[in-house]
Amino acid sequence: MRQRLSVIFITLNEGPRLPASLQAVQWADEIIVVDSGSTDDTLAVAHSFGARTVSTDWPGFGAQKNRALALATCPWVLSLDADEVLSPELQLEIQAFLQNDPIVDAATLPRLSSYCGRTIHHAGWWPDPVLRLFRRERARFSDDRVHERVLVDGPVHAMTGVLWHESYRDLSQVLSKVNQYSSEGAQNLLQRGRQGGLGRALAHGLWAFVRTYVLRRGFLDGREGFILAVSNAEGTYYRYLKLMYLQEAQAREDQAFREKKGLKDPAGPSAG
Repeated sequence: MRQRLSVIFITLNEGPRLPASLQAVQWADEIIVVDSGSTDDTLAVAHSFGARTVSTDWPGFGAQKNRALALATCPWVLSLDADEVLSPELQLEIQAFLQNDPIVDAATLPRLSSYCGRTIHHAGWWPDPVLRLFRRERARFSDDRVHERVLVDGPVHAMTGVLWHESYRDLSQVLSKVNQYSSEGAQNLLQRGRQGGLGRALAHGLWAFVRTYVLRRGFLDGREGFILAVSNAEGTYYRYLKLMYLQEAQAREDQAFREKKGLKDPAGPSAG
């Protein structure tokens, strides 16, 4: 007996890209779209493909995907982004996988991404197995505000059909995402107790470029490989700079609180 499947999305102004992704999963038993305030036709597009939609605030990627997961009702869940499309081969592979009760709890999908119009085969982007298909009762998303991941206990199967990913359409989107992801990433680092600073920003940014362009052979992807390496370095650099300013703001708030309460600065001289 074929296992029933829920497909979940989180969206914000994804009207132009959502149709292709939704069209590729019309055979699923349930489609859920959790939207965080789109001002374009995202919700109308979702409704036209029979999706159930919920509008809510934005708590970060991990928490938002857990909200979508909580709405799913089928035993198996496939989590997709609006810029990801199942290839025909992958659609058939997933359907065959669900035809009988699988002996595993999750499956990875090999993702092939494009960057500013060029398919990237190096730079750490390929092969890029992403865990997106899983038993609803055996998995959840990490609470990371960005770069969340599926947490699952149990065996994982590796699919071979390709998940197409239009990662960045153009340079404007690259710059917008660098800003968004560096802000979310700085919040993550702050919560984990990491330290920011100009020196750390420079060191981590340089390492991100070397790792992407040299060690992961991004140079084999031509012009876009170099641009990708630079944007990775920029995102890392700004993440640690933003962390620095978050920590300084937090220190000022702590100092103001201590002064209000008449407490001594723990970093200052001790009373004699």
